[in-house]
Amino acid sequence: MTTQYLLKDVAPLGGDRTDVLVAGGLVAAIGAGAGDAAENAPDDLHVIDATGMVLLPGLVDLHTHLREPGREDAETIVSGTRAAAVGGFTAVHAMANTTPTQDTAGVVEQVWRIGREAGWTDVHPVGAVSVGLEGQHLAELGAMADSAARVRVFSDDGKCVHDPVLMRRALEYTKAFDGVVAQHAQEPRLTEGAQMHEGVVSAEIGLAGWPAVAEEAIIARDVLLAEHVGARLHVCHLSTAGSVEIVRWAKSRGIDVTAEVTPHHLVLTDEEARGYDPVFKVNPPLRTQADVDAVREGLADGTIDIVATDHAPHTREDKDCEWAAAAFGMTGLETALSVVQQTMVDTGRMTWADVARVLSENPARIGRLDGQGRAIAVGEPANLVLVDPDARRVVVPEEQATASTNSPMRGRELPGRVVATFLRGRATVLDGVPQDDRSSTAGGTPRAAGRVTP
Repeated sequence: MTTQYLLKDVAPLGGDRTDVLVAGGLVAAIGAGAGDAAENAPDDLHVIDATGMVLLPGLVDLHTHLREPGREDAETIVSGTRAAAVGGFTAVHAMANTTPTQDTAGVVEQVWRIGREAGWTDVHPVGAVSVGLEGQHLAELGAMADSAARVRVFSDDGKCVHDPVLMRRALEYTKAFDGVVAQHAQEPRLTEGAQMHEGVVSAEIGLAGWPAVAEEAIIARDVLLAEHVGARLHVCHLSTAGSVEIVRWAKSRGIDVTAEVTPHHLVLTDEEARGYDPVFKVNPPLRTQADVDAVREGLADGTIDIVATDHAPHTREDKDCEWAAAAFGMTGLETALSVVQQTMVDTGRMTWADVARVLSENPARIGRLDGQGRAIAVGEPANLVLVDPDARRVVVPEEQATASTNSPMRGRELPGRVVATFLRGRATVLDGVPQDDRSSTAGGTPRAAGRVTP
């Protein structure tokens, strides 16, 4: 006997309240008939009192570092996707900078199969653009695209595809199977030894600066290359006001470019570096308040297409050290939705329907995913997340499901809480808690609250 879920008095996309029945892996009924359909079905029924809660399509992350294979001491596919489910995600794209690199069909299929076995979210491997991320020779793009993993997103993230000829060839090659190159925009010569954003703060505290132009120059070059080739380009973790303007200009010319912003670039600035706490060391670096304002505006007006977490877990040894020796990166899967609510919804810049667009619909479209990012409608796959927007929580990284604790949101009060996540109708999270025996021992204890009655 399977389990069906009746969400009572819920607001899909923050709109009018209704009842939604999840059964047989699908959204089975919406509205007055949902209760009757549930009562007449032979399956086990769980009723969730969702009064005051918002129902969204399951979130899709286009930019996640799961670390496996190679750095299972920081994260595994199991722990990372469990954290994703707790954050409301039903699909993640696993970046290629693993050991070995995801640059062959064999490695991407390994990651894809482990993700399927874990069962927390769909896992879509991102293929490397170049062999070993070395920027010298194209990786097996076609073989990865034809593999069981069906790779459609390719990136050397962590490194920039700085050679314009190699970048052109990658755009030409991926165009053949409707793939997309996701560029880590960082001119390497302009960022040698860089530790943080180049500006007033870096000058005052004596850390080597990372100029905004190092990002903007690569984006400007690549949108022109994409126009020349007629291919799709995606800009990873856009972070400067100038980058927003370049993407806005490119879109006005009809260039097929999309862009992402991370949650931390929506809320944090380079002022955080004054305490020399390496948890705030990230690539690209935290920028100025003017940049934060610009990326918020760009996300609100559609210049920036999506929010992607760039979830980058690290061991305590790699972060609990002096700034210069610390690794770049922050975790973010379990706080992303709350940061978007805080910076965009609660400020009136976006509606919950807009949140569905930037955290579900658009990333699924860019990644060419089937069954994810779909409308909440009868007959659609039940990839869903139930959110309590009125909840408040203080972030305690040790209580999160991810295996690492390098969250920049430590100690901050954030709005909103994921109450339930459904992957094709199966509850991966209920009452805020992962629904698996492993959840009691692996990766910490997620916070539990909510109203669920059998």
